[in-house]
Amino acid sequence: MKAKHDSGQKVSTGGAKALGKEEAEDFLALLKARFAANPGRHKGLEWAKVEERLRSRPGKLWALQELERTGGEPDVVGLDKAAGEYLFFDCSPESPQGRRSLCYDRAALDSRKENKPQTSVLDMAEAMGAELLSEAQYRDLQALGPFDQKTSSWIKTPADIRSLDGALFADYRYGHVFVYHNGASSYYAARGFRACLKV
Repeated sequence: MKAKHDSGQKVSTGGAKALGKEEAEDFLALLKARFAANPGRHKGLEWAKVEERLRSRPGKLWALQELERTGGEPDVVGLDKAAGEYLFFDCSPESPQGRRSLCYDRAALDSRKENKPQTSVLDMAEAMGAELLSEAQYRDLQALGPFDQKTSSWIKTPADIRSLDGALFADYRYGHVFVYHNGASSYYAARGFRACLKV
């Protein structure tokens, strides 16, 4: 089942971005099928309750579709009981294809004097209404995996590392999760980023 990505179907509801009715139904059907096909990612959770929450939050459904459009294949991976929010992570086998070749943030992008990518990881995540996975979240994802066996993904970088012009990325090799560092202004065709969306 394939979601439609016709941007002309997107509508605005009170200033918030939302999908058109037909596109929303198609996308909900895709998410439902993915949920059913991967029960190990969300043990004890019911799709009907997830769908009810998504239908009541069209802005979140739009954000999820942005994750899908850029290759993330988002799926439910947990429930924050205290906040009553479902957690969606990008579950594509490799780092999302539509989010690669990006440096870490706007400061890193601005520091490049030539060969600048179109945007940065943090700018793109914000535009999609999502957040970059933290190292802990990345490891939680890999417990459901493996993911990023051929690629790598930028992860949320602590302020003290970023203040020294560094940024973190991670991957899965040799049966283990590895976390590395790079200059924040660097970018690679095999490195994208994975996002978290709370609904």
